[in-house]
Amino acid sequence: MKNTIGLILTGGKYRELKDLSAIRSGSAVPVGGKYRAIDFALSNMVNSGIKKVGVITQYSFRSLMDHLGSGKEWDLDRRYDGLFIFPPSLSGDDSGIYLGSADAIYKNITFLKRSNEEYVLVAQGNCVYKMVFDPMFEYHIEKNADITIAYREMHDYIQTELSVLGIVSIDKDGRVIDFWEKPLNPPTINGSMGIYLLNKDLLIFLLEECAAHGSYDFVKDILIKKLKDLKVYGYKFNGYWRNLSTVRMYYRCNMELLDPVVREELFINNGKIYTKVKDETPAKYNDEAEVRNSIVADGCIIEGRVENSVLFRGVTVRKGAVIKNSIIMQSSSIGENAYIQNVILDKNVVITSSKQFKGEPDWPVIIGKDTVV
Repeated sequence: MKNTIGLILTGGKYRELKDLSAIRSGSAVPVGGKYRAIDFALSNMVNSGIKKVGVITQYSFRSLMDHLGSGKEWDLDRRYDGLFIFPPSLSGDDSGIYLGSADAIYKNITFLKRSNEEYVLVAQGNCVYKMVFDPMFEYHIEKNADITIAYREMHDYIQTELSVLGIVSIDKDGRVIDFWEKPLNPPTINGSMGIYLLNKDLLIFLLEECAAHGSYDFVKDILIKKLKDLKVYGYKFNGYWRNLSTVRMYYRCNMELLDPVVREELFINNGKIYTKVKDETPAKYNDEAEVRNSIVADGCIIEGRVENSVLFRGVTVRKGAVIKNSIIMQSSSIGENAYIQNVILDKNVVITSSKQFKGEPDWPVIIGKDTVV
């Protein structure tokens, strides 16, 4: 897909992520011990041969920009092409803030106009999946489609989770005949993955038309309104895919990464998932340590018991402490004889000795960054 530009949208404020998105973009939430959510979309594009990627971001983007840097880890630190990051151009009257997804791309339309590639692949930065885009591109050409939307049968999503997705209806030929954006009662389980492939000139035309009518949203103001006028096809994806737009989905995704089958699909098959590399010493397990079915990143010191949990870099678990079914982010510390279960600790949290926290799998307890309890 060397003739294709990648565009990654990092989305809105993701209020349903609560404290997890208070200080960072939804695309920068930590996942699986050492990754950020955007690593998956970005790596998928690189693994598909895309050499030019634009990341359009708006809210709390400092940590995202720090993570992406020059794009070196994704081999995108190039003299020509490579990685481009587009934060909003803020002015005194906030006129530079993106008003929607279409407006965000339109305000960076020069990036498209100056590119020589013929196609554009648009993806979301807050989803965990492994996908090589070449078969989708071949399907797009085979169908002579104007726009191709990647979708998945979300048989493993409950109704409330489907209600935060775009839902599509597909006919026998694969054509999208209806599209509902975040419906309260989803009529099908065909969920849009927020991945769109289309010709660059067509995208520029649609964005300029959308802006001329004072509209801002790519899905509501372009895709849905153009379903009858354009040939919009659905490309079915059968692999693992999780959208990290709510606390429940974020927690569930991290727990599912403990499954070897899911890990093999995401991290071994069809190329690597690249991320920012940090030099840390290997994890240290003292004699009292007991660890079962967990991801433990570099730099951790384990003296207590850890079960079915994800520990990011530099976490310390003191003697007698017990951690079950929890996510512990970078540089947090669990004191002696503390007990936590179904909990998400953000970065640099200190749980002092003998404290106890217990949430539920559907409602995990969240403790915000830099908190001392």
